[in-house]
Amino acid sequence: MTPFKLQIITPRGVFFKGETENVIARTTVGDVGILAKHEPYVAALGIGKVRIKIDGQYRLAAVSSGILKVGLDKTTILAQSCEWGDKIDVERAEEAKKTAEKRLSDVSLSANEHAVAEFKLKRALNRLDAAGK
Repeated sequence: MTPFKLQIITPRGVFFKGETENVIARTTVGDVGILAKHEPYVAALGIGKVRIKIDGQYRLAAVSSGILKVGLDKTTILAQSCEWGDKIDVERAEEAKKTAEKRLSDVSLSANEHAVAEFKLKRALNRLDAAGK
Protein backbone atom coordinates (compact mmCIF):
# COMPACT_ATOMS: atom_id res chain seq x y z
CA MET A 1 0.00 0.00 0.00
CA THR A 2 1.09 3.55 -0.67
CA PRO A 3 1.88 5.44 2.55
CA PHE A 4 0.48 8.87 3.35
CA LYS A 5 0.97 11.47 6.08
CA LEU A 6 -1.12 11.26 9.24
CA GLN A 7 -1.20 13.66 12.13
CA ILE A 8 -3.23 13.17 15.33
CA ILE A 9 -3.51 16.22 17.56
CA THR A 10 -5.07 16.45 21.03
CA PRO A 11 -5.29 19.39 23.45
CA ARG A 12 -2.08 18.01 25.01
CA GLY A 13 -0.20 18.31 21.71
CA VAL A 14 0.78 16.10 18.79
CA PHE A 15 -0.09 12.49 19.61
CA PHE A 16 1.16 11.02 16.34
CA LYS A 17 2.90 12.42 13.29
CA GLY A 18 4.18 10.11 10.62
CA GLU A 19 3.33 7.90 7.68
CA THR A 20 0.60 5.30 7.59
CA GLU A 21 -0.73 2.94 4.96
CA ASN A 22 -4.34 2.88 6.15
CA VAL A 23 -6.54 4.51 8.78
CA ILE A 24 -9.86 3.04 9.88
CA ALA A 25 -11.87 5.35 12.12
CA ARG A 26 -15.29 5.24 13.74
CA THR A 27 -17.19 8.35 12.68
CA THR A 28 -20.55 9.37 14.07
CA VAL A 29 -22.21 7.71 11.05
CA GLY A 30 -20.09 4.56 10.82
CA ASP A 31 -16.59 3.31 10.09
CA VAL A 32 -14.50 4.85 7.33
CA GLY A 33 -11.27 3.59 5.80
CA ILE A 34 -8.70 6.02 4.47
CA LEU A 35 -6.00 5.09 1.96
CA ALA A 36 -3.52 7.25 0.07
CA LYS A 37 -5.10 9.61 -2.49
CA HIS A 38 -8.49 9.50 -0.76
CA GLU A 39 -10.85 12.26 -1.82
CA PRO A 40 -10.93 15.28 0.52
CA TYR A 41 -13.27 14.40 3.36
CA VAL A 42 -14.35 15.64 6.79
CA ALA A 43 -16.22 13.66 9.43
CA ALA A 44 -17.07 13.94 13.11
CA LEU A 45 -15.61 11.31 15.39
CA GLY A 46 -17.45 10.05 18.43
CA ILE A 47 -16.06 7.81 21.11
CA GLY A 48 -14.42 4.92 19.31
CA LYS A 49 -11.30 3.28 18.09
CA VAL A 50 -8.91 4.24 15.30
CA ARG A 51 -6.81 1.59 13.59
CA ILE A 52 -3.59 2.87 12.07
CA LYS A 53 -1.46 0.69 9.80
CA ILE A 54 2.24 1.39 10.30
CA ASP A 55 4.88 -0.74 8.54
CA GLY A 56 2.31 -3.40 7.69
CA GLN A 57 0.97 -3.73 11.25
CA TYR A 58 -2.20 -2.20 12.68
CA ARG A 59 -1.96 -0.24 15.89
CA LEU A 60 -5.14 0.51 17.85
CA ALA A 61 -5.92 3.79 19.59
CA ALA A 62 -8.89 4.89 21.68
CA VAL A 63 -10.33 8.27 20.66
CA SER A 64 -12.84 10.40 22.54
CA SER A 65 -14.60 12.65 20.04
CA GLY A 66 -13.05 14.84 17.42
CA ILE A 67 -12.79 15.50 13.71
CA LEU A 68 -11.19 13.55 10.87
CA LYS A 69 -10.00 15.65 7.94
CA VAL A 70 -8.58 14.13 4.79
CA GLY A 71 -6.76 16.66 2.65
CA LEU A 72 -4.77 16.40 -0.55
CA ASP A 73 -1.41 16.19 1.22
CA LYS A 74 -2.24 14.64 4.63
CA THR A 75 -4.91 13.28 6.94
CA THR A 76 -5.46 14.95 10.29
CA ILE A 77 -7.39 13.81 13.33
CA LEU A 78 -8.20 16.44 15.93
CA ALA A 79 -9.31 14.54 19.03
CA GLN A 80 -10.33 15.46 22.55
CA SER A 81 -8.19 12.54 23.70
CA CYS A 82 -6.28 9.71 22.08
CA GLU A 83 -4.39 6.79 23.65
CA TRP A 84 -2.63 3.76 22.22
CA GLY A 85 -4.54 0.66 23.29
CA ASP A 86 -1.40 -1.02 24.59
CA LYS A 87 -0.57 2.00 26.77
CA ILE A 88 -3.95 2.39 28.49
CA ASP A 89 -3.95 2.21 32.27
CA VAL A 90 -6.55 -0.56 32.61
CA GLU A 91 -6.90 -0.10 36.37
CA ARG A 92 -7.69 3.59 35.91
CA ALA A 93 -10.18 2.82 33.13
CA GLU A 94 -11.91 0.21 35.33
CA GLU A 95 -12.17 2.75 38.15
CA ALA A 96 -13.60 5.37 35.75
CA LYS A 97 -16.17 2.79 34.57
CA LYS A 98 -17.25 2.01 38.15
CA THR A 99 -17.47 5.70 39.04
CA ALA A 100 -19.58 6.47 35.97
CA GLU A 101 -21.90 3.51 36.58
CA LYS A 102 -22.38 4.59 40.21
CA ARG A 103 -23.09 8.15 39.08
CA LEU A 104 -25.66 6.94 36.53
CA SER A 105 -27.54 5.06 39.25
CA ASP A 106 -28.21 8.38 41.02
CA VAL A 107 -31.82 9.24 40.13
CA SER A 108 -31.38 12.86 41.25
CA LEU A 109 -29.04 13.73 38.36
CA SER A 110 -29.98 16.56 36.06
CA ALA A 111 -30.19 15.80 32.35
CA ASN A 112 -26.79 17.44 31.84
CA GLU A 113 -25.18 15.50 34.68
CA HIS A 114 -26.65 12.28 33.29
CA ALA A 115 -25.25 13.05 29.82
CA VAL A 116 -21.78 13.71 31.28
CA ALA A 117 -21.88 10.45 33.25
CA GLU A 118 -22.95 8.55 30.11
CA PHE A 119 -20.08 10.11 28.14
CA LYS A 120 -17.60 9.10 30.85
CA LEU A 121 -18.95 5.55 30.90
CA LYS A 122 -18.71 5.25 27.10
CA ARG A 123 -15.17 6.62 27.19
CA ALA A 124 -14.11 4.16 29.91
CA LEU A 125 -15.66 1.23 28.02
CA ASN A 126 -13.92 2.30 24.79
CA ARG A 127 -10.58 2.54 26.59
CA LEU A 128 -11.04 -0.93 28.07
CA ASP A 129 -12.03 -2.32 24.66
CA ALA A 130 -8.98 -0.72 23.00
CA ALA A 131 -6.81 -2.23 25.73
CA GLY A 132 -8.26 -5.66 24.95
CA LYS A 133 -10.20 -5.99 28.24
